[in-house]
Amino acid sequence: MTMSLTQQIITIAMVVLGTMLTRFLPFAVFPPGKPTPKYVQYLGKVLPSAVLGLLVIYCFKDVSFLSGNHGIPELIGVAVVALLHFWKKKMLLSMAGGTIVYMILVQLVF
Repeated sequence: MTMSLTQQIITIAMVVLGTMLTRFLPFAVFPPGKPTPKYVQYLGKVLPSAVLGLLVIYCFKDVSFLSGNHGIPELIGVAVVALLHFWKKKMLLSMAGGTIVYMILVQLVF
């Protein structure tokens, strides 16, 4: 099913509106010169760790440690991420390195 020209324009407009709203709304809600509310500061401290924890749980949700390759590629990938992060302290490098190692293991070794 294809969209009509009107539907395409409406879809693009909604995407633009949603993107712009998420970009500009924080500046309207928290103007410069005013102190940031304590709950926003708290969320800024705890959410990165919470999101990382959720990503790790999601990564291991379908791994069967009692059958198949017993989650060995996943565990090695997580270990590579942790080692790269402790060594270089660069999040993008850590995630990319762990992903590359995991994909090589899954495609060529296991």
